Amino acid sequence: MKFPLSTGLIAASALALTACGGGNRAMTPVAMAPAQMTQIGVNAYLWQAAIDTLSFAPLLQADASNGIVLTDWYANPNTPGERIKLTAAILDASLRSDAVRVTAAREVLKDGMWVAAPVEAATVQKLEDIILTRARDIRRTTIAPAG
Repeated sequence: MKFPLSTGLIAASALALTACGGGNRAMTPVAMAPAQMTQIGVNAYLWQAAIDTLSFAPLLQADASNGIVLTDWYANPNTPGERIKLTAAILDASLRSDAVRVTAAREVLKDGMWVAAPVEAATVQKLEDIILTRARDIRRTTIAPAG
């Protein structure tokens, strides 16, 4: 298997999505009125979805004004000889598929030193898809149905 961390990473992302109901309520866009959703400079649904999705790893930076979410190194307990660091960039105020970009750096432990290793494109694409799906779910639950 070329990148076993991807399976754990995607599973951890999915678990993070199921647990996103708790935690810091100040960052939950559901508490904000729909008119306030883009005042941070980027799409707030994508922003919150990126935070939710990448929360399985320790967050180093979460800058809403620049739309950047940066994690520290994360090692899946099942594969301690490799680790990954992720960055999600929210690029626009619109909720569109091209408004989010995830990049990843992967390292493997070799002779006691961390060495750069390739990341499968499918892993990054899957994380972008998870963020987009989560953002759409947040939007759906935030906007009240017309009645």
